[in-house]
Amino acid sequence: MRDLRYLRGVTTLAYENERCIGCGNCILVCPHSVFARDGERKVRLADPDGCMECGACALNCPTEAIRVTPGVGCAAYIISGWIHGKENASCGGPDGCC
Repeated sequence: MRDLRYLRGVTTLAYENERCIGCGNCILVCPHSVFARDGERKVRLADPDGCMECGACALNCPTEAIRVTPGVGCAAYIISGWIHGKENASCGGPDGCC
């Protein structure tokens, strides 16, 4: 999914490695493979710019090691781009902007 980007380095995704217990829920629910195994017990951010801020990882993290503000704009913009084409994409905000 490395070709699906809105803006680099702007995601609200935050990950605290020291809180991770290695359950792997984030790996299972992330649609863009943002997380990956880092050895047997820990998880790492493999592709933070791939995050579309859907919030699935944070909702499924039992230790709250992951925080993200869902719906900030990237997910809606990416989906809109798939449907309407990148030149007509919008996040659905009141002004059609993110």
